[in-house]
Amino acid sequence: MLDIIIDQNLCCGSGECIKVCPEKAISLVNGKAVLDADRCDSDGLCIPACPKGAIDYEDDYAGVGCGF
Repeated sequence: MLDIIIDQNLCCGSGECIKVCPEKAISLVNGKAVLDADRCDSDGLCIPACPKGAIDYEDDYAGVGCGF
C-alpha cells in the first residue's frame, strides 16, 4: 500500500483535506495539516482536496532506477 505524505512547506492550513477524510486521519497542528498514519487508509481523497498540492502518495522509489 502506498503511504500518504503531507509536505509541511506547501501546506497552507486550509483544512480542505480534513473535510474530505472519512477516517478523520488529518488534523491541524500549529496551522498545518498532520496525518495520523494509523488511521489513514490511503484512499487518496485528500490529495485533490488540497489547494496547494501539499498532499501526495509517498514515492518509495524516487531517485531509484535507470535514470529515465
